[in-house]
Amino acid sequence: MIIAGLATAVCVLGTTAVVLASGADREPAGGPPAAATTGTADADPGEPAGTAGLGAARPSTAPGSAAAAGAARPADAVAKDGPASTSYLRARYRVGADEAARRLALQELSAPLAEELTTRFPDQYAGMWLDQAGGGVLTIAATDPAPLRAAVAGLPDAAHVKVVPVRHSLRQLTAGTTRLASALDATAGSDVVVDVQANEVAVLTGDVVAADDPRLADALGAAGVPARARTRLPAGTVQKACDPRYCAQAPMRGGIRLDVPRDDDTVGGCTSGFNLRARSGAYYVLTAGHCVVGGRHQEQDRTWHQFLGPKVPIGVESTSPVLAENATFPNDYAVIPYQPGAADRWAYPRRATTDPVNLVNYWCVSDNPNCTDEEGSRDVPITGYVAASAVQVGWIVCATGSAYTPKAGETYVDSGAGAGYVPGTRCGEVFGKASGGIDVYICARPGDSGGPLFVESTGTALGILSTGDPGQGACTNPNERNYYAPVSTILDRVNARTGLGFQLPTRGPLLGPIAP
Repeated sequence: MIIAGLATAVCVLGTTAVVLASGADREPAGGPPAAATTGTADADPGEPAGTAGLGAARPSTAPGSAAAAGAARPADAVAKDGPASTSYLRARYRVGADEAARRLALQELSAPLAEELTTRFPDQYAGMWLDQAGGGVLTIAATDPAPLRAAVAGLPDAAHVKVVPVRHSLRQLTAGTTRLASALDATAGSDVVVDVQANEVAVLTGDVVAADDPRLADALGAAGVPARARTRLPAGTVQKACDPRYCAQAPMRGGIRLDVPRDDDTVGGCTSGFNLRARSGAYYVLTAGHCVVGGRHQEQDRTWHQFLGPKVPIGVESTSPVLAENATFPNDYAVIPYQPGAADRWAYPRRATTDPVNLVNYWCVSDNPNCTDEEGSRDVPITGYVAASAVQVGWIVCATGSAYTPKAGETYVDSGAGAGYVPGTRCGEVFGKASGGIDVYICARPGDSGGPLFVESTGTALGILSTGDPGQGACTNPNERNYYAPVSTILDRVNARTGLGFQLPTRGPLLGPIAP
């Protein structure tokens, strides 16, 4: 996977230069209320990173006056912007529309609240999660509950906010991940992670750290906080590779088919995740690394839309520099530059008649109960992304995929999705982060790989699909587990490896300056 950047665009692939953008397209400062964005390429240069979406609220020291309350939106407004998430809560937990709206509003408030509590109570705050099964209660862990209870007493939905005692603060647990990672030559945050609900640290074995690593026992004992080893992913997960479907009109957006011819003359494919931009201004398409890197991908892969039909060119695997990785989860990403000339097809025109925002495709499917005339298929503008560390268990999230098995006579690549599976958008729940990524209950099939995970009501990006439970055909298991590589993890890794300054923009892809 890879990520994109800023202003005037040149992407070099061997000897081929692809020019994708020129001129500035800076966003005005500010954004939608409570967007919970902790990263964006378009922030005002004078605004500190990580403040977008918090409104004008600033941390307060007065008990019971949590600054996050100033970022709260009315529940009905949040529900209006998140109809499928509302529908998921109603179906999954048998609650009414008002209760579902309340839960989504509390979820939206939780991100700025977590940021504030981390700052105000570094020695007491220990993380939070939404307990959907327990009544939609925001549960805050604290080593000393009293001051945090006073701080959240004035929140709009304080009756559904609970502070519970734990032994170790988030700062102590985070320091424990750093100690463990150093002892094991691993990376804190991906190989060694904090499990907020368990109030402990987990070393994820199977990649950098082997399960039988002789250093493991001593390192766990010296962590200074409760720590244990666990396998990175459950047994039996499969990569979600290959795809079909059709959406060949500009602009490029997350959630459409990317067909990829392989070395053995077969064709697989994946789903586009998000538009990215490099510091140079060049735009890229983010998808899963196993789409273009692996045993069947020794040659330089090109991606297409409807390879067996119109065969519309999209991207080409970057080899100089290498912008793809197919390693142990969550290091499964590919940042795809456009093929020569393809940007003309997929970018906004130079004189766009609409606001050239970065989009994710929301496509209704028959098993998504939100398929209504009023709130049907649409594009969701991306407002930024949420860092993996800020994503909380219990959040309601949505994902778009393009997996498909064609019917007789249809000229589409068979992704292996199985008869009865319909490509599009489904919503579900974050159940954990112990994989090193974002673990969700959302149905997905081979061909959905690389597809976007996002928060519907705020338009914030979370991750791209990498792996999950095996399955084919229609979605029948509400507890199906799938695992998404966080956008923040990908950005950090790609930028550390390449220095190209990839970011997630809120506008584009663009060919040039947008006229006033």
